[in-house]
Amino acid sequence: MEHERKSRGGRPWSFDRRQAVETAMRLFWRHGYEGVSIGDLTRAIGIAPPSLYAAFGSKAGLYAEVLDHYEKHFGAIDVAAIQSAASLAEGVRVLLEGAMRAVTHPGRERGCMISSGLVACHPDHTALARDAALRRNAMRERIAEALRPHAGPRVLDRLARHLAAVLQGMSIQARDGATPAELQEIIEDVVAGVAARFPAGRGGSGGS
Repeated sequence: MEHERKSRGGRPWSFDRRQAVETAMRLFWRHGYEGVSIGDLTRAIGIAPPSLYAAFGSKAGLYAEVLDHYEKHFGAIDVAAIQSAASLAEGVRVLLEGAMRAVTHPGRERGCMISSGLVACHPDHTALARDAALRRNAMRERIAEALRPHAGPRVLDRLARHLAAVLQGMSIQARDGATPAELQEIIEDVVAGVAARFPAGRGGSGGS
């Protein structure tokens, strides 16, 4: 709990910082950065604007902390499961099915905050948009790293970019109401394509 941490003025904050971040996350996840105002945040968290600014510096500072929290608790990929899959195609299946469950989880907002966050925004928020793009690039790199036991470097870059695009598309379709069954059809097509191009045992050949 964060109740005893001090504000910049030396007074203790009267709210739970973690709970505040989770409350803000739900709002940003549902409505996007530009769809949430300071008033929305302070009403939902139950604090006054000066307390929010003292704790997080700005709305943008809170959003950055929200994204860190989201990546840690909701945006991670199961690297161990992907790396232990029997083949490249099965590793891709583990990746995509994990993402499908995440973006359609009944107890959460739909879609992925990183995949669909700040793709387009007001010019005043270009720094946040760059940060979102960097996080998407980092996700692509994590995908490549997770698949490394199954494929050579020439395959990994191209495949990781393709899979990142698939994940972004699945996130948007989930937000638009696609069901797990409908997203599973996409997964089956992608896995079939990978299996046909890289039969078991050949993914690591480094082919183009």
